Amino acid sequence: MSAETVVPGASTGARFDLGTALALRRRRETGRFLLLLSPALLVMLLFLLVPLGWIAIQSFIARDGGLGLANYRLLFSDNAYVTSLWLTLRIAATVTAVSAVLGYVVAYTMTLMPRWAAALCLAAVALPFWTSTLVRTYAWLVLLQNRGLVNNLLVDLGVISERLRMMHNEIGVLIGMTHIMLPFMVFPLYAALRRIDPNQTKAALGLGASPIYAFWRVYLPQSLAGLAGGAVLVFVVSLGFYVTPAILGGGRTIVMALAIERDVNLNFNWGPASASGVLFVAAVLGIFAVLGRFVAVERIFHR
Repeated sequence: MSAETVVPGASTGARFDLGTALALRRRRETGRFLLLLSPALLVMLLFLLVPLGWIAIQSFIARDGGLGLANYRLLFSDNAYVTSLWLTLRIAATVTAVSAVLGYVVAYTMTLMPRWAAALCLAAVALPFWTSTLVRTYAWLVLLQNRGLVNNLLVDLGVISERLRMMHNEIGVLIGMTHIMLPFMVFPLYAALRRIDPNQTKAALGLGASPIYAFWRVYLPQSLAGLAGGAVLVFVVSLGFYVTPAILGGGRTIVMALAIERDVNLNFNWGPASASGVLFVAAVLGIFAVLGRFVAVERIFHR
């Protein structure tokens, strides 16, 4: 079909270039779209990109004012930073793994319940969001202390003879962070599991598959998108946790968030703190890039 079109009933002079008209209309629509989008772009520029750019610049400025990679070399050569980085990754990975196991059990159990019971369970899972993270962390401080409810119960039941040390160490941090991050794993998992047809597992069992084989080959692969979404969300948020390690760690569990706070507020040294922030941003972007090679990331968070 020619780009030039004759309007029916018009004279031969009433021709117009359809392609040009469509291009002009498209440009006008693009202009309106950018105009509507400009406030959001301006907010992102001022409150996200500009601070990130400033931090990136600070990461290349050494304490003596010189430019270079001294701050990045310090992160991987100073034993304190290396220990904090390894501890942060280990805690985040452990919290993610424990949350995945517990979250899968909770989400799968809710799929077996009647709709009203599942709704009540979802409300119970969402209930902690109404309470501050600080309040929940202090609640665990009361529960896990030497004379706290958990130790008293275990001693009274005869499970232990000596009271366990569950606070001001890594164990307390893991317990508190897992409790806070578990809902972030349950919600995407439950959304994914609800979309799985239970008749598929029943068909596999009817064809002679064992329950473990049917779960591993039929059920689990269909839930991987929700599991990956929850794992990424829990791991990324756990990397930057500050309140829970600061309180339950008792100053002995120095994760990178605490190390950054120490550099900024105590040592007034923005260089290593900024380099740590840049590395974490790069790590998060790398996680999403790797995940995007195997799973459609946009499907994970639109379940």
